[in-house]
Amino acid sequence: MTSETKNHPKKTQINTSGASLTSFMSLIEQYMSPNRPYVAAELIIALLSTVGNLLVCAAVALNRRLRTVTNYYLVSLAVADICVGAVAIPCAILTDAGLPRHNFYLCLLMLSVLIMFTQSSIFSLLAVAVERYVAIFMPFRYCVLMTPRNAVLVIFATWLLAFLIGLVPLMGWHKTPPDSGNCVFVLVVDMTYMVYFNFFACVLTPLLAMFLIYARIFIAVKQQMRRIGPEQGGRGAARQTRAAASMRREIKMVTSLFLILFLFTVCWIPLHVINCFLLLCPRCSVPLELLLTAIILSHANSTINPFLYAYTMTAFRDTFKDIFLCCRTMTGRRNNRA
Repeated sequence: MTSETKNHPKKTQINTSGASLTSFMSLIEQYMSPNRPYVAAELIIALLSTVGNLLVCAAVALNRRLRTVTNYYLVSLAVADICVGAVAIPCAILTDAGLPRHNFYLCLLMLSVLIMFTQSSIFSLLAVAVERYVAIFMPFRYCVLMTPRNAVLVIFATWLLAFLIGLVPLMGWHKTPPDSGNCVFVLVVDMTYMVYFNFFACVLTPLLAMFLIYARIFIAVKQQMRRIGPEQGGRGAARQTRAAASMRREIKMVTSLFLILFLFTVCWIPLHVINCFLLLCPRCSVPLELLLTAIILSHANSTINPFLYAYTMTAFRDTFKDIFLCCRTMTGRRNNRA
């Protein structure tokens, strides 16, 4: 969110109040050289995010078993993470150097890009949680409600809404263009928008809803497992055994999806908390190292999910192996021809 906040003056504290803000702008003018370790970390994250999530999309496209409604939403999440790696992080690197200069609306658009993709990720996670809720609590209506066509419509709606939320600063909710002409997040984007609208309304509210959904799912599944257990010795034991196996698969799936949500929250909340400090405590100083760590952590979330799928979901893991073997075979054939 404030991933585009920093141009790196030789100063280890950020304070956006009064005279400190003037001093901050002056230092930006003098020291516009980018922070090399930060840029290197961002480039590595961009590469891993783009390649890893392209692999997720390829897996779903190639393996029919993976073409489920749940995975359609995970592909939407993967596309958002690809956009973070291929578009948002390059924008963050440019604004790290204060670019573009003297083009306020282009600067504002670049600073809004990551907000759009992050919001799309949140809505994709929310769609997954709702889909699992319907599967558990409305199983007889699942096939009617959660069709591939409806999934595509939901995905389109989530991206449209995320796009509109990200463009709110361009619609007028922004600060006065800085006299320096440099593209700096805290001098361009209004922190009231970032905290009250983006964080509290568009991030924190969906996250809390998702945690409540998963909590109810876990409780319901465990209660069902307890009911199945004592009945397995009597009549219909085979049916009860199949039901128990189905419940265990559901628990495994929901646990994997909850882990994705949990890691997303861990990666993004620190940066939002820093935004809250910048707005609600203007005299508080934020260490540069802490801010950079929060920025990198938020972007690194885009690289995590492919590894989670490979580790926790057998179908994804097997498809990834097949893709790697296919690429290896094709490379070997080309080398033999050469």
